[in-house]
Amino acid sequence: MMVKLKILVLIFAAIQLNCSKISRNFVEKPNNPALESPAVLQVGAARLDLYLPMLADKNVVLLVNNTSMLGSTHLADTLLSRGVKVVKIFAPEHGFRGEADAGEHLKDGKDAQTGIPLVSLYGSKRKPGADDLAGIDWIVFDIQDVGARFYTYISTMHNVMEACAENGVKFMVLDRPNPNGHYVDGPILDPAYRSFVGMHPVPVVHGMTVGEYARMINGEGWLEGGRHCELEVIPCDNYTHSTSYELPVRPSPNLPNMRAIYLYPSICFFEGTVASEGRGTSNQFQVYGHPDFPKGDYTFTPVSMFGAKSPKLEGKLCHGFSLVDQKPEDIRAEARINLSYLIDFYRDFPDKENFFLKTGFFDKLAGSPQMREQIIAGKSEAEIKQSWQEGLAGFKKLRRKYLLYEDFE
Repeated sequence: MMVKLKILVLIFAAIQLNCSKISRNFVEKPNNPALESPAVLQVGAARLDLYLPMLADKNVVLLVNNTSMLGSTHLADTLLSRGVKVVKIFAPEHGFRGEADAGEHLKDGKDAQTGIPLVSLYGSKRKPGADDLAGIDWIVFDIQDVGARFYTYISTMHNVMEACAENGVKFMVLDRPNPNGHYVDGPILDPAYRSFVGMHPVPVVHGMTVGEYARMINGEGWLEGGRHCELEVIPCDNYTHSTSYELPVRPSPNLPNMRAIYLYPSICFFEGTVASEGRGTSNQFQVYGHPDFPKGDYTFTPVSMFGAKSPKLEGKLCHGFSLVDQKPEDIRAEARINLSYLIDFYRDFPDKENFFLKTGFFDKLAGSPQMREQIIAGKSEAEIKQSWQEGLAGFKKLRRKYLLYEDFE
């Protein structure tokens, strides 16, 4: 009897040991993709451990706006709470808190929440002077861009980098993803048509983050006199150019959602025409039309509102088209500028002689007169896009030198 009991005890112990091994093998199995949590994307501003030591005991200026958020807290408030000496804030188009209309000149003042002096860089002065930078060690740029050449935050960045180079101030970019960073498309800007809505010989969609773009500005000697500023880029973590990134804060008053952001490089060309691109509605850059347009299945009336105090064609019933039924993910997957909206609208517009604004703004957006002339001549979208290819090939080769993240190609 005792022998049988001992045998049973040994068998039970063996079973327990085997079960323990099976259990341990299951729990501790390494590198099982099904069990791993996906890597979390971090914007540059969130990587405080990388840049706070550089700012310690330094006089710091922030070039920021309403998108400069860390969760629910503005970067300015975060840095102040960490003891960073923020002595001034530079405000770009739309202002520090994003409260200004597109194109509205801003005035200097003080931020009501922090009491920090505000210097407008979207008014009579678009580049800081020596007085603005006296005693400053660092300028920190943290603004969400949307990856289009005519979106003016990169122009402001250029001007401030130039001022830093001239005055021996260091420039830091806290990088953020580019929602249109998954493709490159559009005509290359002719330097003869350089303006605040296009300062560099790049395509309309350049496929770069602001950090990568700053590296290109510096590396290509595009600052006045070929100068270089002392540049530091704090990169995003767990980001590639194929990453789909939904912006947590609208980047400007007239880009209210991801559909508008993805359509912006295509629809913005209407700003250089007599047609409305939806400013003064709740569907900015998602609808387009004109009172005299004879076709279309959609009507809208632009009105004065936040972000569009005096919109084009204010109070007039416009006939045209709506793109609000398009899924943002489908537009993103196309990964291209869609010229058919503009070309088809021009073809059916009755007053072609006055379709493009006489101010020449369309040529500034396009980067030269070529696209306007091609549309007037009746060129197809395929023919127009074919004329871009040589320039795009050269730019893509140049672009690779400055990338910080795995590319989409």
